[in-house]
Amino acid sequence: MRNFILGVVITLLVLAIGGTGAALLGFLPTRANTPPPEWETHYAMGALDSSVERHAPRVNNPLTPTDDNLIEGLKIYTMNCAGCHGGIDRKPAALGRSFYPPAPNLILDPPDDPEWHLRYVINNGVRYTGMPAWDKTLKEEDIWKVTAFLSRMQKLPPAVQEFWKKAGGAEPAEESEQHHDHHE
Repeated sequence: MRNFILGVVITLLVLAIGGTGAALLGFLPTRANTPPPEWETHYAMGALDSSVERHAPRVNNPLTPTDDNLIEGLKIYTMNCAGCHGGIDRKPAALGRSFYPPAPNLILDPPDDPEWHLRYVINNGVRYTGMPAWDKTLKEEDIWKVTAFLSRMQKLPPAVQEFWKKAGGAEPAEESEQHHDHHE
């Protein structure tokens, strides 16, 4: 039994040293303009979700999702987020595709995470992705407005849908459209 445990420990050490050596010798790809391997995407998204699950406080949005708050959230999204995450015209953002990993298109593939999760990511950013922490740029109230808009994109009230159309956007997503997990 002792030899088995020693074998496991030595194997883990060799793998850790080998992985570190491969990274430090430049064998691991670091280019942002090539698609990541599937295993890397799966690992990275799993790590992100686990980190947010562990660290994000389970807080409720203090703002009522009124038409005005949702419209303000749409405006803030358009001004600060659309360049990477897709505009309300439903066209993909070229800049967002140039990141590694690519920024998710939140308009075409709305997030299905709870509001506390979205707010935490917006507030704190995501290390090594290009997603900035907005806590020093946006007011807390504005972060919650964007959060409210993102979490309700597929079920916006009629007045907000009308504002979206008048603002130059294509039709907002309907509730009946297929809803995808943005982590896929």
